[in-house]
Amino acid sequence: MRAQLNKTVKKLFLKNKKIFLILGDIGVYGFKELLKSKRAVNIGILEQATISFASGLSKVGFIPIVHTIATFMVGRAFEQLKLDFGYNQLNGNFISVGASYDYAALGCSHHCPEDINLLKNIPNMQIIVPGNSHEFDRIFSECYMKNLPKYFRLSSEENKLQCNVKFGKGIILNQGRDVTVVAVGPVLNITHDICKKLNVNLVYFTTIRPFDKKIFKKLKVKTKKILIIEPFYFGSVVEEVLNSNKDSKIKIENISIPYKFLTNYGSKKQHDEELGFSKKKFEIKLKKLMKSKI
Repeated sequence: MRAQLNKTVKKLFLKNKKIFLILGDIGVYGFKELLKSKRAVNIGILEQATISFASGLSKVGFIPIVHTIATFMVGRAFEQLKLDFGYNQLNGNFISVGASYDYAALGCSHHCPEDINLLKNIPNMQIIVPGNSHEFDRIFSECYMKNLPKYFRLSSEENKLQCNVKFGKGIILNQGRDVTVVAVGPVLNITHDICKKLNVNLVYFTTIRPFDKKIFKKLKVKTKKILIIEPFYFGSVVEEVLNSNKDSKIKIENISIPYKFLTNYGSKKQHDEELGFSKKKFEIKLKKLMKSKI
């Protein structure tokens, strides 16, 4: 999605003179033309100062776009995101790369599967997990001017299926009766084809906050078995799903990143296979849930 990030930001930057681009030593070459402008700067590896600087720009009417690695943006500058933007309800656009273990070869110091769970603790923080470049362009262009802080989690993985997504809205991609699969962001390559062959619901989300609770009411059959697949730590989406379901007797299982340090070195694909983010392991887990009792 990095190429699309450059295209989208450049397009809006040239159109809207209120945009101010701030880089944290990431994507510098791709934005080399914009960095000639007084409205673009590479601050470097000073993440906490970067967020506070962006809040000052927002306070005087600019629309800051901040881009750097997830583990540095969220982990190092969480307090600034919370107080400078969340508490003050300022407009800011924070675009990360490398979340979860996209930078697998650099080891767990560069992993960030905790970003979504952390940011959900900031009231007013809007959280978007696009599944591919097309979806990022649509959602970012739609909501970058909204007067609230917004976090966009970009991944090296891209869904082949391009959905006409909207900010804050979920999409029903398949209807069935046995299980409801809740897929978040770039996981449709694993889930979509399998769900189409089976008698299951497939509900797709690119926005975690605000979460589209009403989408479940549009299902023809509201199942009592739910499988959540999310490329980050478990917990953020299950709370929303539970709040959307008034039935006390439901069974929820998940494919997500476990709460542990991933100390093995290897590629993202190797981590995916180990943790269950593959078609084969998804299908096995789904069919087992379909046969299980509540």
